Amino acid sequence: MTIDINTKMVTLLGKPLSQSYAARMQNIAYKDAGINMLYFYTEVENDFLPDIINGIRYMNFAGFAVTKPNKEEVMKYVDKVDPLCKKMNASNTVVIKDGILKAYNTDGIGFYRALKEEAPEIDISDSVFFCLGAGGASRAICSVLAHKGAKKLIIASRTLSKVEKLVNDINEKFAPIAEQVDMQDLELLKEKIKSSDVVMNNTGLGMHVSYDETPIPKEYLKKGQLCFDAIYNPSKTRFLLEAEEVGCKIMNGLGMSLYQGAEQIELWSGKNAPIETMRKELMSILSNEED
Repeated sequence: MTIDINTKMVTLLGKPLSQSYAARMQNIAYKDAGINMLYFYTEVENDFLPDIINGIRYMNFAGFAVTKPNKEEVMKYVDKVDPLCKKMNASNTVVIKDGILKAYNTDGIGFYRALKEEAPEIDISDSVFFCLGAGGASRAICSVLAHKGAKKLIIASRTLSKVEKLVNDINEKFAPIAEQVDMQDLELLKEKIKSSDVVMNNTGLGMHVSYDETPIPKEYLKKGQLCFDAIYNPSKTRFLLEAEEVGCKIMNGLGMSLYQGAEQIELWSGKNAPIETMRKELMSILSNEED
């Protein structure tokens, strides 16, 4: 890749980022599509976020990506917001044009595209979704599911204020289909999980230093469910491995990452993303990681 005065930069803001494959996937896509952009990482939490974003505004950036723990916080520092992103109140993608920062969210669309591709048997309008976690990824996924007509959303999180706000936002801004379950009430939690068609872990537990942990006990699952983990490194978390043992169909976050990244490229560059090139690169990375 040749970097010159016209190269547009893109950075991912979040922490930790050591497990991310986004830069490799994005940069090979730019090369394949003939896009003069460069993607790199910037580890930052909420503390210095406004200073970094203000600097980016005046530099040669096409925009930036956002991940944990900044997806909601970033909304304070943009000028415009895409309508669906505004309902979610969480952004993973910011586009800069003529000095104006506009927030989007491609996570939900990425999840939806992956779900339709990997689990076409799931009828969203006739399915109950259990979501563990109430952060930015959960907001995006639950919002898109509500937007697409999900039958019911059951949401649980250790942070009560976050889950209450997410449930209220879904019910007020989309449809009255969301309910909260107390994680301390283990019997009720188990009942709600077992009654769901799709069980989703969007907490981040199971990656990096917590790779040997699972947020959902094996005995809470039942055969035939679809179990989704937003994590894709490792490709099979303990949660997914145990779900597989129970007889559940499993789905990791690789497809979601692929499609949300493709949406980002199209927003930043205005060009079509080379999906198969990106998929091949992600699969190659995961294969090398597991060897």
